Amino acid sequence: MTIRVLKPGFFTTVQDLGRYGYAHLGISPAGAADPLSFRIANLLVGNDENVPALEMTLLGATLEFEEKAIVALTGASCECNGSAQVPFNAAFDLPAGATLKCGSMTTGARCYLSVQGGFDIPLVMGSASTFVAGHFGGFKGRRLQSGDVLQVRQHGSFRVRSLRPGALDSLRAPRPLRVTKGSQQDWFGPEAFEKLFSSAYTVSEQSDRTGLRLKGEAVRPREQSELLTDGIPLGAIQVPQDGQPIILFVDQQTTGGYPKIANVIAADIHRVGQLRPRDEVRLVEVSIADAVQAMGERERWLREIFVS
Repeated sequence: MTIRVLKPGFFTTVQDLGRYGYAHLGISPAGAADPLSFRIANLLVGNDENVPALEMTLLGATLEFEEKAIVALTGASCECNGSAQVPFNAAFDLPAGATLKCGSMTTGARCYLSVQGGFDIPLVMGSASTFVAGHFGGFKGRRLQSGDVLQVRQHGSFRVRSLRPGALDSLRAPRPLRVTKGSQQDWFGPEAFEKLFSSAYTVSEQSDRTGLRLKGEAVRPREQSELLTDGIPLGAIQVPQDGQPIILFVDQQTTGGYPKIANVIAADIHRVGQLRPRDEVRLVEVSIADAVQAMGERERWLREIFVS
């Protein structure tokens, strides 16, 4: 089966859960910015959770389906086909010849579209993720363009699933991003952490999958020192010379020279992926033990939200 891209939207790419184990070669993980919504989309249509799907940012794509298909939309809400009749967070049928038009995101930044069978994308270093800066992975190493034709796998056995009523309500509740202290925490005094954890920051328009620049109370190390290039984990919060924090994200560089004051925990990375320009961000410190527990709770929650 083929799907034709009539309009690509603002920034639509093929992603999976990322390309890990190559940071020493300078290759970022890439992958879905909101991995939780990505996984849910695939599980709804009966795919394995790491099957390639589309990530659409702020403005969705318009797609033409050559044959009938079962699809699901998750993540940021968007009006589809000019009405509210297209289900969201549920698998639904599209007839042969159907056009699915995904409009502007009304909540959050990114919407995920999975197709039963998954997109037939060659793996690069074990992943189908698009790394736009490196020009590889996904569909020709780039965002989608009008006229692109995507192939869908048509083999395997599938079991469409549904979510329990209200299962995703907790994802929408506003709350601070949980962080642990970063690898250069000793560079910063108590007053810097007080500012970081008591201030409201705003996501800058100069934000993307590489990193989210925050605007607000400046935080600075005790002394301005030179840091030798250092490895950067996903979700690290760097502090450049202007004191405005930057959350390094899925297409991040793998090394850098700015001190890292904190790190977003793995269980909250999906929330970073749904932040839009001008959204408010607050941070709260948790321990490493709390971060590990939160990830375990998130995985248990994911297993329990589907109807048996």
